[in-house]
Amino acid sequence: MGDFTMPSLGADMERGTLSEWLVAEGDEVRKGQIVAVIETDKSDVEVEVFESGVVAELLVAPGTEVEVGTPLARIGSPGASRAGNAEPPADEPSTAPEPARIATVSGGGRRGHATAILSPILRQLADTLRVDPDSIDGTGPGGRLTRADLEGAAATEPTHPPTSPTRLRSAGGGSSPYARRLAAELGVDVADVSGSGLGGAVRARDLPERASGDVGAESAQILRQRSEADAPDEVIGADGADEPAEPAEPAPPSAPKKDRSAAMRQAIARLMTTANREIPHYHVLSTLDVHDAVAWLDHHNASHPPAERILPAAVLLRATALAATQVPELNGWWEDDAFVPSPTVDLGVAVSLRGGGVVTPTIADAGSLTLVETMEALRGLVARARRGNLRSADLANASLTVTNLGEQGAEEVIGVIHPPQVAIVGFGRPVDRVVALDGMVAVRPTIRATVSGDHRATDGHAGSLLLAAIAKALDHPAVL
Repeated sequence: MGDFTMPSLGADMERGTLSEWLVAEGDEVRKGQIVAVIETDKSDVEVEVFESGVVAELLVAPGTEVEVGTPLARIGSPGASRAGNAEPPADEPSTAPEPARIATVSGGGRRGHATAILSPILRQLADTLRVDPDSIDGTGPGGRLTRADLEGAAATEPTHPPTSPTRLRSAGGGSSPYARRLAAELGVDVADVSGSGLGGAVRARDLPERASGDVGAESAQILRQRSEADAPDEVIGADGADEPAEPAEPAPPSAPKKDRSAAMRQAIARLMTTANREIPHYHVLSTLDVHDAVAWLDHHNASHPPAERILPAAVLLRATALAATQVPELNGWWEDDAFVPSPTVDLGVAVSLRGGGVVTPTIADAGSLTLVETMEALRGLVARARRGNLRSADLANASLTVTNLGEQGAEEVIGVIHPPQVAIVGFGRPVDRVVALDGMVAVRPTIRATVSGDHRATDGHAGSLLLAAIAKALDHPAVL
């Protein structure tokens, strides 16, 4: 039916590493099902498939870095054979295989035995198991070898111990990098874990059951909390934001963390250098009176349990989404020397990470969400970002970005536009200021809001209109 390719998980992404397959050849998949984990410079991303069918062939082995658009797997029709490819009709001969998919004969095959036809994944498995595919009779359509054929041959070969998930991992089948990092934090040896992934590979969900004793139980609890979709009580999506209220956890091994941090800084450097070099920025600023919004929020949260409370960040995001629908000139992209408006408001949310760095996942169609739905989306988004396992849907191209410094940040932030977007909205921390109110002096909670705009697409007037629309929305929080 089609190829499942390396997705573009951001405007600046050129290459990605296949970290882990969550399906095997022959598995049936549904549209939207998560089938693989892709490692980028900033995060491990769970990637969905966009068509239903059967996994006919896995073309790229875990640990391989490829360019965006490279086929990773072939998806066949729902009636395809579980052995790999659709079985040809009885009255038609099988199509000759592509040369690249024919394993090289090493001279060890039996007399008259045909050259084995293997996918790259099965070829790697044959090397891992140290079996000669040309000496094995395939049970698949047309004599194709299957995974069961290779594993059965390895199990019956007297010079090799029986194949097991542990043996596959130790020989290079491998658990995912994310699972290995968690295993190190839990003090668990992945060789002792029965994995549920491809070829017995250990996945993160396999680890809690291995934690034992006082330390193990505490670590297992940490891992279970990581796998929950809900973010902690304090969630602010911006640089210098409040950290989530999670239990203290051991730091992951220094070397992998250093590599990811360095790669992230390089990716940020490339993107921001491009933005500052190519985008003629303008900046406008307003001081917003948020007394009514704060009063409404306090009243709402006082009557709801912690899990249903709304954070100030969600209020600001909702106000921005509504404002962007009223000022569409700032909601879209600069492409081919022209502004392309977005039909929906897809808000990018800058999220600071432990150890430094920022990722900007997206709340899709934020303009159509209620305030409660915005809060739920924000919780899940920030939790996944800080766990380092975003979904590909979280990295859809945003049409407008918001950076919010939260309670512990500076009073003002002037953002740099994320190309190809044409604007970014920044919110500083709330500060009580003396203001003139109805001819009198009063102390009110305020927030400095900025808009950085692309002068090729708009000018300061459009930025000012957006700030005015945000202020108006905050003055009527009950209708958010």
